[in-house]
Amino acid sequence: MKTTRKCSFCGKSFVTRSGVQKYCSEACQAEAKRARTEQKNNLFKVAQPLMEIQHQEYLTFSKAATLMGCSRQYVYKLVALGKLKASRISNRMAFIRKADIERMLEGNPYHRVLPDCTSTPKKAASSSLPAKREKREKDIDEVMDFYSGENVMSLFKVKQSWLYTTAKRNRIPICRIAGKNYYSKKHVDEFFGVAVDTSNITDWLLIEEAEELFGMKPTALRAYAHRHKIPTKREYGRTYYSKSHLDELRRTDLINDERYYTVEQVRQIYGLSSANISHIVKVKRIEKIKVGVKNLLLRSDVERVMAEREKQP
Repeated sequence: MKTTRKCSFCGKSFVTRSGVQKYCSEACQAEAKRARTEQKNNLFKVAQPLMEIQHQEYLTFSKAATLMGCSRQYVYKLVALGKLKASRISNRMAFIRKADIERMLEGNPYHRVLPDCTSTPKKAASSSLPAKREKREKDIDEVMDFYSGENVMSLFKVKQSWLYTTAKRNRIPICRIAGKNYYSKKHVDEFFGVAVDTSNITDWLLIEEAEELFGMKPTALRAYAHRHKIPTKREYGRTYYSKSHLDELRRTDLINDERYYTVEQVRQIYGLSSANISHIVKVKRIEKIKVGVKNLLLRSDVERVMAEREKQP
């Protein structure tokens, strides 16, 4: 009686010629043999990197990912969160110790999370949040006063698209209520430089006008205004600076004041170098006022010190 079997490779039924026949044809037998050989080769390819890593103490990020059975991006994430230590040798070379990987795994034992369990796993998860994210959430909770989007656009003369993009880029806290965006008043005022009341300021200067009047480059002017908290405002993409505050700090009226010498004038009158003048001003404590990029020296102090130098033998 002839028996029928299913081919171990293609699954078709066939009549066997012997009791040990597994394949319906020689072609299926050859294909099955090729598949077994390919499977062995693939297994060797997978095991070979692990065999090479086994005796290495320092691993690259790719090899660490192979050892842990995860992606390289996840290894970068573990390092960024501070869970896994890494050492940077150069701009393009960084290593991870195998001992640090084992220490990380030992310090995070597996906890089975049950539906009714709310204590330990959630605390561990919340404690692993980055410090910057916790600080940002705390700042948002502390915000009490908000501008509506319409208020910001009317006060600072900006467009809606620019406002939303700038708020996201500078991390200004946003509160959305009934489909409308509200922006933190404190953060908006700090960004536009209006921490003081600007309603009483009438004279404003554009960057070009301030550059011509005070001889300052735009970058230097922005840094100077930020450092001295000079009120500024923005209208349709252009920045304005308070003229009265700049005049008060820069004191351009003193440049032509006869009570003061410039350093260049002292050099021409007394034939001294800039280094000598700087040393004398520091040692003799001559009154000095900085106006823009120029240093003004009190004329009476300069004449007194120079008279004392002439009397010396």
